[in-house]
Amino acid sequence: MWPNSSMADDIPITRNVVPPQRAEGIRQRVRKMKRLGQGEDASRLARLDDAAGLLALLSDPAVHAPIYSLPRPLTLEAVQGFIGRHLEEHDRGEGLLLVREQNGRIMGYSDFQIWPHWAAGELGGALHPSQHSKGQGTRGATQSFGWMFEALDLDLLCMTASMENTPTQRLLDGLGFARMGCVISTRPDGATRESLVWEMTRQAWQGRSPADT
Repeated sequence: MWPNSSMADDIPITRNVVPPQRAEGIRQRVRKMKRLGQGEDASRLARLDDAAGLLALLSDPAVHAPIYSLPRPLTLEAVQGFIGRHLEEHDRGEGLLLVREQNGRIMGYSDFQIWPHWAAGELGGALHPSQHSKGQGTRGATQSFGWMFEALDLDLLCMTASMENTPTQRLLDGLGFARMGCVISTRPDGATRESLVWEMTRQAWQGRSPADT
């Protein structure tokens, strides 16, 4: 499972305000983004007519249970609203919801939360269980992290995971993210949980050794 979107007001932990023109540049970059990757692994911007396919993916408890940013209960109408809110974020340059298809089925999604005024972002998302244990989660996350720094011009990534989500914890620790403590994450229905927080700066990401990729 990829890192979870936390919906917490107290992340990122590190907050360095950038000049307004830099923030606007980041917004423009986000607005222009329609696709990520190439070939079969490519993802595209989610559309409202993806709601049924995305619901089919999310309905599996193995997919939705660890992710606090998803609407509850999961219904077609709720997923349509989820996509609609992300399209509004895309228009503002503050977020992206991308989906990856395989043989006409949605097999994964990526949820990018962007804070242009801090040049920071968070990545959430999940893959279909059939895609687990194939290295796709780690490879996809690594590509997405690098893309966030380079294509979106971010200085900081902030990721969260539940205390029980050991795969994500191993992923972020293995990629060199720094543990920053804990926050309280809030779900759309008001439920809360304690989440671990990691951060990675652009400088630290670029300074990693090839063995870390």
